[in-house]
Amino acid sequence: MAAANNIHHDIKVIRSISPIALGTTGTGQTGKIIDRSGYEAVEFVFDYGTSSSTSTTVTPIILEGDVTGTMTSVADAYLLGTESAAGITTGTRTSGTNKNVTKRLGYIGLKRYIQCKLVNVATAGVIAGAHVILGNPRTAAVAT
Repeated sequence: MAAANNIHHDIKVIRSISPIALGTTGTGQTGKIIDRSGYEAVEFVFDYGTSSSTSTTVTPIILEGDVTGTMTSVADAYLLGTESAAGITTGTRTSGTNKNVTKRLGYIGLKRYIQCKLVNVATAGVIAGAHVILGNPRTAAVAT
């Protein structure tokens, strides 16, 4: 296969939030802070498992900062997609829509550090996790 047909050496995948059962209303899970130094592109990938509760609502929140101690919410203008569309909402559980689904959200800001949170607005009762894909490395190839 030609080198132009793959991205294997051009991305780095980092687990931000290990799969976890999200708990009661108002709680959630905060991912680790990712240093994107050396990478131009960022994509967040969210995995949601099954849930028997029709009140399950989970919204990812994307944070950024020049230093790790001052992370703030990312302005919508620096996101490709919306945080609400990358979450799951209350309603009938449909596989591939709001259960057993993977959703994504791009970041086009310039801050060095990024982070995501999964916040449950209503009783969660769902297994969820998140990965960050860093791409367009300034120095290729990326170690696997």
